This record gives sequence, C-alpha cells and structure tokens, in this order.
Amino acid sequence: MLTSFFPSYSDLDTVLITSNMIANFCCEPAGWVQTKSIHISCPKESASSKFLAPYTTFSRIHTKSITCLDISSGGGLGVSSSTDGTMKIWQASNGELRRVLEGHVFDVNCCRFFPSGLVVLSGGMDAQLKIWSAEDASCVVTFKGHKGGILDTAIVDRGRNVVSGSRDGTARLWDCGRSACLGVLADCGSSINGVAVGAADNSINLGSPEQMPSEREVGTEAKMLLLAREDKKLQCLGLQSRQPVFLFIGSDAFNCCTFLSGFLLLAGTQDGNIYQLDVRSPGAPVQVIHRSGAPVLSLLSFRDGFIASQGDGSCFIVQQDLDYVTELTGADCDPVYKVATWEKQIYTCCRDGLVRRYQLSDL
Repeated sequence: MLTSFFPSYSDLDTVLITSNMIANFCCEPAGWVQTKSIHISCPKESASSKFLAPYTTFSRIHTKSITCLDISSGGGLGVSSSTDGTMKIWQASNGELRRVLEGHVFDVNCCRFFPSGLVVLSGGMDAQLKIWSAEDASCVVTFKGHKGGILDTAIVDRGRNVVSGSRDGTARLWDCGRSACLGVLADCGSSINGVAVGAADNSINLGSPEQMPSEREVGTEAKMLLLAREDKKLQCLGLQSRQPVFLFIGSDAFNCCTFLSGFLLLAGTQDGNIYQLDVRSPGAPVQVIHRSGAPVLSLLSFRDGFIASQGDGSCFIVQQDLDYVTELTGADCDPVYKVATWEKQIYTCCRDGLVRRYQLSDL
C-alpha cells in the first residue's frame, strides 16, 4: 500500500498559514522567523516544515545545467560536471575555480572525490571511467571496457577498487592500481542508473564466491552492491560473492539508491516514489514515501535520516529525531540533480546552472 510520509498542505492552507504568520510576526517568539529560515506548521494536518534559503550561491562555475557534484572529505574542494561539457574543481567556500578536468569526450555524467580528497573519479557518455589528480588536473588512469555511457560510480573502502554502472546494462569492478577490470559484477540487460556499496549486517547471507577472489580485490568482503535499474528493478548482490541477495520490482524506473545502515536502504523512482527496504525481508517495503510525481533524482544518507531531491525542484531533509521536514529552497521548478554534504553544509546542483550552499546552523 502506498503511503505518504509527508502530509501535504493544500494551497489554501499554505496561504492561510503564511498570512497568519505574517500578521502575527510581532507576537511570535524570537527565532520563529530568521534571516535564512522560516518554520510553517499545520496542526490540523500534523504537518510541519522548515524552509531554509541558500547561505550562498555560486553562479560562475558553469554556464549550463550542472548534473553532478561532490565535496572533498576535508570540505575544502568541490567538483562538478555540466552539460556545458566541462568538469571543474572549485573552492567550496566561495566557488572560486581551481582546476578544469579535460579528457572526456561528450558529457560527464558523474564525478566524486576519493576518500583522500586529493583524487577524483568520473564517468562519461564516452563509456570511459577516469581518475584525476585534484592538485594538477592530470588524468592518471583511464578505464575502458563499457560499451555504453557510465551513469554512476561507487568507491570501495579507501579506493583501491571502484564500481561503475553503465547504459550497457553492466556493473563492473575495477582495480585502480593496474587500470584493469576485475570482473563484470552484473549483466542486467537494462541501463544501470545508480549504484551504491555498503557494509552488510552480520545477519545477511551474501553467499560465497564461485571462484577465489582476485588478490587485487580489496575491501569487497562483507559488502553489498545495490543497482538502480531502468527496467523498474532494484537489484542487490554480494560485492565479493557476486551472488544475488534480492531483486525488488518497483513502480517505475529506479534512478538512484543509497544505504542507510547495514540492512536498511532507500531507492527512488522516475514516478516520484522513495522505497525504504529492509534487506533482511525485502519482499515488501518498510514504507513508500511519495510527495509528488516528479522523478527522484538523488538520495543521500544524512545523520539519522536522508536528503532527497526531485525533478520538480524540491530538495528536503528527513531526520528521525525531528518532527518536521527541512525544505531546501531556491531551485524553484528546476530539477535538483545531486546533493553533497560536509559537516553542517549542504551543496546542491541544479538545471539552472547554480550551485547552492546551505548552512544548517541557519536553522
């Protein structure tokens, strides 16, 4: 049964609540309305949201839609890719350009920092996976083997191995040290839109590998691989064993996925559903969150909850210990493609070509 995690305000409720708040600002306790945030609640509907405006906006990094971004582990650098054909590294504090990463043919679909914060992994429509130095913008490794554009990547542990998902329907494991493919993890026959790697709870049976794993595989044991597929299927398998854990069929194409814990996960679909599943009993969802019919474009585990973004411009934070949802504003109706975090800062990238930085301390 489809459930709504977020009771929605009607247009009239929203207008009345906003008008009442404006009329009563002088009577509300200090802090109800701050420079960057506003808290609106509707007790009748048991709905409450805090709306947070961007702390700052970076408009000079790219000239067109920004499709992906990430922030380094130290919080100092950002990396992003755009439909303007560029991939750039910039200062996370002010958006100042540091490096331009050139080498992909056609668009770059995904980019992320390695845990060190000094190296970047990217995948493009040219079916190539590349590793870059963030210090001098040199391309140190290029992986070839996919027959279609690479749509998402994941880094295993410290980064000696990485995983890629492609339009060609395969997920592959790569050895960064030798620039070699260690194997095809799955051949789905359908585009793999999103991939995630997570440590498995001890209660989950990941199976045993049919062959002895290569000595070049590092950190793959006791890990799960999650694949968000275009054919409405969400697939989970043992990263080292390559054995199936479950196959879940959703309402539409799966665009993205992430692990919340050793047994809980989230996956978002093209028709706006966010499925929460328990790997130990994946037959039925723990819950299905539905706010609108807009595609769910990104999901990110955050503290004791998650951050989600959708194709209608909405981007929101859900935390278990809070009785309200935090809405990140500013994108209007432009799709928010990706979200990244560092400590109390949240970065988003959007079709309008802007990177927005939010400061949670403003709440």
